Amino acid sequence: MLADKDLLSIQEVRTKVEAAWQAQQKYRTYSQEQVDAIVERMAAAARANARHLAELAVEETGYGNAKDKYIKNLLNCDWLPRRMRGMKTVGILRELPDEKMVEIGVPVGVVAAVLPTTNPTSTAIYKTLISLKAGNAIVLSPHPRAHQCTCATTSILSQAALEAGAPEGIIQCIDNATIEGTNALMRHERTGVILATGGSGIVKAAYSSGKPAFGVGPGNVPVLVDTSADLNDAVAKIVAGKSFDFGTVCSSEQALVAEISLRDRLLGLLKEHKAYIATDAQKEALGKLLVSQNWTINPQCVGQAPTKLARMAGFEVPPDTSIICCEIGGVGKQYPLSMEKLSPVLSLHFVSDYNTALDTCFALLKFGGLGHTAVIYARNDARIREYGLRMPAMRVLVNTPAPQGSTGITTNVFPAMTLGCGAAAGNITSDNVGPQHLINIKRLAYVVRKPEEAFEMPLDINQAQAPTGPPAASATSGTIDRNTVVAAVEKYLASRGFAVPAPAVSAGSAPAGPSCSCEVKHATIPNVAADVVDRFLARRGQPGSPGGYS
Repeated sequence: MLADKDLLSIQEVRTKVEAAWQAQQKYRTYSQEQVDAIVERMAAAARANARHLAELAVEETGYGNAKDKYIKNLLNCDWLPRRMRGMKTVGILRELPDEKMVEIGVPVGVVAAVLPTTNPTSTAIYKTLISLKAGNAIVLSPHPRAHQCTCATTSILSQAALEAGAPEGIIQCIDNATIEGTNALMRHERTGVILATGGSGIVKAAYSSGKPAFGVGPGNVPVLVDTSADLNDAVAKIVAGKSFDFGTVCSSEQALVAEISLRDRLLGLLKEHKAYIATDAQKEALGKLLVSQNWTINPQCVGQAPTKLARMAGFEVPPDTSIICCEIGGVGKQYPLSMEKLSPVLSLHFVSDYNTALDTCFALLKFGGLGHTAVIYARNDARIREYGLRMPAMRVLVNTPAPQGSTGITTNVFPAMTLGCGAAAGNITSDNVGPQHLINIKRLAYVVRKPEEAFEMPLDINQAQAPTGPPAASATSGTIDRNTVVAAVEKYLASRGFAVPAPAVSAGSAPAGPSCSCEVKHATIPNVAADVVDRFLARRGQPGSPGGYS
């Protein structure tokens, strides 16, 4: 019998999202201690299986190498849970007695997690741990090319969570993942938030789903090697970063930028660290191999060993080659190797001076890595800070390999596999995403002041709003009559110390005299009278002496 894979996938999504939501209704009542115990149990289970899962990922996807995928797994099942220990995510988060506020963590509900093929097991561990740490359920949609290793990872985590007391169904994995099924997952009414890792298409679909979404942008990471840098240290770390998992991490180094005066020394050091320097013909062949005519990366080249890439391009390199380096003359579509490559291929840019080096790094980020990551090797702190201020990257790393620094292995940024690139890249955050992004915070706020005490300007809270139409006749507006002005003037003169004689007749019986037809608020008459008297006295050169009209 024929079966529609998309319909099967959509039905599975509906069933598993509903099951996850039901489980989360129970899980949301768990205490912080219960949640933390579940997370610790899952992390321990993942650590016990980290090497096996890394091997599964390489075997199924053909991307990267097991040694480095094991390290990525450890990042998320060892270092990440240690960083999350003590983090409050459910119930009362903070008491602020001085501000008379209490902050309360509220889970977002069901997390829809879209997974990549380049880092499948490590990303599954990461997204599951941060989701459950935040009190949420999670439904994972594997990449079709990484389905088996992702589901194996999910099964290990789910079993550990259940053993620690989590509700049945709190972790779900889609067995029949398709594009239509993934779209249904992201748009499901029970979905609370989306964690999308993958190509630009899936990230755009996540942002178009109508749900809150954390996506990422592409990385085209420039590395500036300054004249003040320790060159041997810089080259060793650049090669270590570029070769890590054969370049599959989106924050891996894509281009080395340096002044021309450093060229010979840097090329020599690169060769010492087993980098192969390609010829012009080999560069051209690599460019045609790696980058398609519509400016996408050839998936057959992603995460492949340097020796295999060279053979695919029609030339040979030594078997111990760490990376392939290609010296190119600019940035843009006329230079295919100036874009993100997701392979152990590093472009080299040697320029005339420091300012041109800054411009080149800026151009590389704009060409395909806006908001992601940039690196500088330097000992001149002024230049380090200038680089940090100028580069349009949300992670500016100093003297560290890029993949290890950006994910929190060698720096103190939060350990993460989802690296926000900020508004410039169309992302909702510039942070390394953690459990703190998967909760809402509500605030108990006690009264601390009266409304009129909140403003520097005096506020009569009972005063009616000023009318927007023509003024209406009222007890406080009308024509100016003589008696009112006289009374205001005499009152003002008395306040200035002048003796004011008693009126011969009462204000009510005084002759009305001429009046002005101007509409004026009576409350303003004393001010007008005061201005008139002040001008009169000023024209006389000196205010009169108290004791009578002078």
